[in-house]
Amino acid sequence: MDPRRRDPRLAQAFSSTDASNPQDANTPSTSSLSREPLEPPASGQPPSVAGQPSSEPPFTEVNGNDDNIFKKRPLFCVVCASNQNRSMEGHSVLSKAGFRVISSGTGSLVRLPGPSIDKPNVYAFGTPYNTIYEELYAKDPRLYSGNGVLQMIDRNRRLKTAPERWQETFTMADVVITCEERCFDAVCDDLLNRGGEASRPVHVINIEIKDNHEEASIAGRAILDLATAIEAAEDIDEDMPSILEAQGEKHPHSLLHAISYY
Repeated sequence: MDPRRRDPRLAQAFSSTDASNPQDANTPSTSSLSREPLEPPASGQPPSVAGQPSSEPPFTEVNGNDDNIFKKRPLFCVVCASNQNRSMEGHSVLSKAGFRVISSGTGSLVRLPGPSIDKPNVYAFGTPYNTIYEELYAKDPRLYSGNGVLQMIDRNRRLKTAPERWQETFTMADVVITCEERCFDAVCDDLLNRGGEASRPVHVINIEIKDNHEEASIAGRAILDLATAIEAAEDIDEDMPSILEAQGEKHPHSLLHAISYY
């Protein structure tokens, strides 16, 4: 059952006229990541800390007069299944553009392509990206460089320490951007189960993205456009319908929207 129909507090879902993209369970392509041979992993952990939003200032100046008005900047959380490919592409793009952003995954375990489709590499959430990188490099650097997995994890470990699970992360975002409808459903279900004790609203928006590097890269630009429009809005709640309408006209991804509560 669609979780958007179970709680009267949830806003009506918004869907673009485009059809949803089918899911791609195959090994990701390597179009958007460099295929240059990687050096052996460097020792030590990346400087960032998992679970912490970017260090961008939480307020922005609205005007330049003496009576300056400061508006709180929204915190974005980008969510996919394993917090590896799609959500981390969005995290990377938004972080580079100076947005306040965190990311997570809704799956029970982190799954990465293995030597065959029925032999994935499986890790627990919280396993450091650096550890995953070193293990895969030791197993078969040619294979995991060729399919783009090492390049992807190398990017991830430069952003934060480890993949995080949405259900175990309690930082309250203002906008959650999911990358697949089942992740959207999982986020809405989890928020309903939390009971809304903080009475803090959150916009949950799904951008349907195939799980491969090329589609993640294309969708990263769409996520950036969406975040830019949201942060520029005078009133996010009132402006959201028009923001999503413009997003649907500019980008091909199907959209869903709900308002839930922490």
